[in-house]
Amino acid sequence: MSDEDSVKRGMDYSNRGELSKNNKNSSTGKQEESGLMEPKRFKPGSFHKKEESSQKDNLFIKEKKDEIIFTPSKDEKTIRRKNPPSNENNEEQRKLFGGESNTSDSNEDLPNIFTPPPENETADINIKEMQEKITEVDDSEELNNSSMMKTSLSQVPTATDNTENLSVDELEEDDKESGEETDSQTKIKTSFKNINFIQKIRNLLEREMEPIEQYDPAIHGPITYFEGIANYEEIERYWLVEPFCFVVILYNELLNDYLYQIVEPKLDEFEEIFLTEIKDRLRDVLLVENIDRLADKEKILEDKILIILKDYAIKFTPLMLGKIIYYVKRDFVRLGKIDPLMYDEGIEDISGNGHDKPVFLYHKKYSNISTNIYFEEDELNSFIIQLAQKSGKHISVAEPMIDATMPDGSRIQMTLGTTVTTHGSTFTIRKFSETPITPIDLLEWGTFSSAGMAYLWLCIENNKSLIYAGGTASGKTSSLNAVSLFIPEKAKIISLEDTRELKLPHINWIPGVTRDSFTADERGAVDMYDLLKAALRQRPEYLLVGEVRGKEALTLFQAMSTGHTTFSTMHADSVPSAIHRLENPPISVPRNMIQALDIMSIQAQTFSAGKRVRRNLKLVEITDIDPNTRNIRTNDIFTWNSSTDSFRHTGKSKALDDIKLQRGWKEEDIKRELQTRQNILEYMLDNGIRDFKEIAAIIKEYQATPEKTLTRFGMDQ
Repeated sequence: MSDEDSVKRGMDYSNRGELSKNNKNSSTGKQEESGLMEPKRFKPGSFHKKEESSQKDNLFIKEKKDEIIFTPSKDEKTIRRKNPPSNENNEEQRKLFGGESNTSDSNEDLPNIFTPPPENETADINIKEMQEKITEVDDSEELNNSSMMKTSLSQVPTATDNTENLSVDELEEDDKESGEETDSQTKIKTSFKNINFIQKIRNLLEREMEPIEQYDPAIHGPITYFEGIANYEEIERYWLVEPFCFVVILYNELLNDYLYQIVEPKLDEFEEIFLTEIKDRLRDVLLVENIDRLADKEKILEDKILIILKDYAIKFTPLMLGKIIYYVKRDFVRLGKIDPLMYDEGIEDISGNGHDKPVFLYHKKYSNISTNIYFEEDELNSFIIQLAQKSGKHISVAEPMIDATMPDGSRIQMTLGTTVTTHGSTFTIRKFSETPITPIDLLEWGTFSSAGMAYLWLCIENNKSLIYAGGTASGKTSSLNAVSLFIPEKAKIISLEDTRELKLPHINWIPGVTRDSFTADERGAVDMYDLLKAALRQRPEYLLVGEVRGKEALTLFQAMSTGHTTFSTMHADSVPSAIHRLENPPISVPRNMIQALDIMSIQAQTFSAGKRVRRNLKLVEITDIDPNTRNIRTNDIFTWNSSTDSFRHTGKSKALDDIKLQRGWKEEDIKRELQTRQNILEYMLDNGIRDFKEIAAIIKEYQATPEKTLTRFGMDQ
């Protein structure tokens, strides 16, 4: 048989593959009947039929849509070949063998696809092109259970249902052709390695697409547990950061000791190590990340965590993921170990007294109480520096003491190292409530009486100046913020503070804050005196000064003397003590100027019925100066009786007489006005009206349209 006849028979056989593909039963997915062959040696340009079959060399054909997969029997490679269009395949055959495409059916055997074509340059180029197509992979198929790779070759399937296939591994080559065949086999093996790499990439991408289940307490149960402490009885517990953190108040009767126990998710040894790893990687990622200042930092942090977790070949449980996200947010965005304390509305002060010592609190219900929060020395120093930076300040060994305002408005005082505090770095936080204190809160706590608050309401509305005097933590600033609601809504207000504490609902309000210097020679500093001088040029109707303690007090009293209504606070425990401080250095206000002050409120933190409370001890008016003794005369308007915890109206008010004269009212008008305001305050107290904005709206409504307010509350008769 000539070479030309062999080629023709081979091409006839190739067209029978199309018929085989069309006749297959795709719905059953059954394998076609296999052919048996034993490959023989051959020379270029010649093809040989199979001569005998062997059970060992069984080949099975699997067909899927437009491709045929040659599945070898034991120890043979699997070859998957995609079917190009018949016209394209015929064109390749014409180019490869230099003959015409034969579309007729033939019963001849399938030529060996690895048999070299006739030796000519065109055939060599086409073989290389065919070998390059080996690397095409169908990503939709999975690897065989035997882990053997599949590759695709561009050749038309040959033969009908009796199609026969050739084994690849058992081809025996001539010595003359061994070099060419070795090169071809090397390329095929390289393609298998490429498939291995592609499969790995596919597995990685599939893992990245797999969502990580988030923690949901309703589905996965609680994440935080408390097992109790020996010899301590649980008094109460409540959530701080639900569902991750709660507090348990414990009491030891033998020691008469209360303990404030913070309970957070417990980490096992592996979770602690893994959390440290995640934090280190997050620092590297966030260092080069350009984050918008207004963006939700916690959301960004959570997204970064989920991206990093996909790099690990670990199955994360929702509980583990919840713990990691909680601690990363707590330490990166929030305030670290003390962060849960900032959510407790019952806490007023937080004190860190040094390393290896418990953090103490001042609690509204339990007074001074220790916590289970401790800092090591290096950890505490790092924490202090971090707090200072978050508060916009700088602290160092050269400047180891600072006062600052935290991002939430709380006041903080810090020291660094052991040079000024021998137990190590310290911090004291005076918590700032997000919801401002209102006059109704002061009535509910018993700090003022309703009659005393109505008196202040009428005086403030009619431009009477006021100073709150008292000791530390006596409620001076809180009371000042509360009664500021009585200022008319559209009056121009300017407040001056060292650290921002006042919070008002008024829209015509300029809050001013002092600024430290940028250099050692105090250049760039803006102190209270500078702010006050600038404020007086802004024509304020009400001037609120956080605290007077220096030369700014003289300017403040000069403003009072020129008709500016002024509110302020100062440290003093009585009227004589306050006047003494005002008259002497460093304040040094002349006695004649002190007469410009209308009312002084003396406040204290004291005890009533065995409990620590804050009370307004006296509401005192400054009347005049005695011409004989040159002493300042005062008049007590309301006083507090400690034995009955009640207030008593004691004297005639000069301020009310001035208002009566200014408004053209009679005595009955003053009394009726005081009683009406007292009734409105008591109505809000009795009906549970506590919302800051609602209370401000009622006060504003009464100032604008009193009849409407009285009608709404049923007080118009």
